[in-house]
Amino acid sequence: MGLSGQRGHRCVPHTADVRIEAWAPTREECVAEAVAALVETFIDSSGTRPGPARDHQTPPGHDEDLLVNVLDEVIFRMDTADELPLTTEVTDDGHGGLRVRWRVTDTGAVELIGAVPKAISLHELRFGPDGGRWSCAVTLDV
Repeated sequence: MGLSGQRGHRCVPHTADVRIEAWAPTREECVAEAVAALVETFIDSSGTRPGPARDHQTPPGHDEDLLVNVLDEVIFRMDTADELPLTTEVTDDGHGGLRVRWRVTDTGAVELIGAVPKAISLHELRFGPDGGRWSCAVTLDV
């Protein structure tokens, strides 16, 4: 993939939607990077301090399903609770699922800078081991 650094994410051009890519040494860190990439596509959180912790548990599933579940939960919480994650910690739950802990902020505390995602597209979804690390590519419907 030619992605630099041990861990990171970026937004890449995509017709009418937004596409993100993320990479990290582990599956769980890659999911956390994907969350950061998702949020950074539409807000500027500079100067915003993380607030309360929120937990999420995914059901057991395939790696791609776990990633989509976590990203869908970010969109759901934004729509229903007016909160967005500023930090994300992801751990394996030991039973085929993931435990996620976010430190969140109110949506009114951040500046919107892009189109707000409405859903995660399964088209061209990719998530898995990639040359000694994990990487993913996800299209966001905006």
